[in-house]
Amino acid sequence: MTPLVKGSARMPRSVDVARLAGVSQKTVSRVLNNEPYVSADVRQRVLDAADQLGYRLNNAARTLASGRTRSIGVVSLGTALFGPASLLIGVERAVRDAGYALRIVNTLEGDAPDIAGAVESLLEQGVDGIVISEPIDEQTEPVRVDVPVLSLGAPSAFAAPRVLTTGVSTELLARVATEHLLDLGHASVHHLAGPQRWYAARDRLEGWRAALQARDRHEPAVLHGDWSAASGYAAGRELAGDREVTAVFAANDDMAIGVIRALLEAGRRVPEDVSVVGFDDIPVAAYVTPPLTTVRQPFDAVATEGIKLLVRAIEQPQADLPPAAGQPVELVVRSSTAPPPRTTRGRRRATSD
Repeated sequence: MTPLVKGSARMPRSVDVARLAGVSQKTVSRVLNNEPYVSADVRQRVLDAADQLGYRLNNAARTLASGRTRSIGVVSLGTALFGPASLLIGVERAVRDAGYALRIVNTLEGDAPDIAGAVESLLEQGVDGIVISEPIDEQTEPVRVDVPVLSLGAPSAFAAPRVLTTGVSTELLARVATEHLLDLGHASVHHLAGPQRWYAARDRLEGWRAALQARDRHEPAVLHGDWSAASGYAAGRELAGDREVTAVFAANDDMAIGVIRALLEAGRRVPEDVSVVGFDDIPVAAYVTPPLTTVRQPFDAVATEGIKLLVRAIEQPQADLPPAAGQPVELVVRSSTAPPPRTTRGRRRATSD
């Protein structure tokens, strides 16, 4: 029998792929459906044979057989902010690596009906699961859906067969950032918070507060920004006038960079007079002057772990899910932090005596 080649009149079938790869049709099915328990060598032989023959899995037939579309929908904020954008990139990669198609609907911050509409749009497209990325507290009634839902970074406001929550604890990261400044000898740490409708901003505020309370340190008044460098600059001008300020933790790197600019313009040196820590480790953080100390978020690890749990909930709806894996906590120490000025330390020792 003459073997089929790409471009033949007859459409190749899975039996042809199996014959060419030297495996069973069941193995071909497992490989093309991205199922486990297939060795890397066998998987590659099947893929090479399928490519040689021009064989493509019939997605329509697979959908009819399984009742699933093998697609995952993502509701994401329509924002260019580094954190949400990086998390979305990680989710996209993880979804495709899992063998699913990705459908994304962007929403505007603060538009609760838009979020509900985005979910409805995804359900109409027949997605098998939904990811809510970087949620904001919209204070709305829970939305009911009939597919598993994964919420990254906050409690989910969805009523679903399976509701999963995963993500690194930004409260823990904020606590680590604050403790770094306290360990350097600063008596207290000022905090520039993000918008409090963001769960992430609330978590960072609570982490800062917990670090101060654990060491019985004074809690300064909180300043609030909008994640932008401009809001950080405005806060920095206010902080620069207070000579008791020696350490600042900003809820993201953009605001931290704005704080540094304002301090330097006011004649306050960083880190000799004031130490500054950011959050996220954006690409430019290592190249500003001075290079910024910050905490790094493991976006790829969070996305990979979350999508793994969601896919399992989709494919094995009755199975118990394993607990979410812990994510790394990484403080990146650069040149924007140092011990407090000697005069300040001496003055505070004299006051305490």
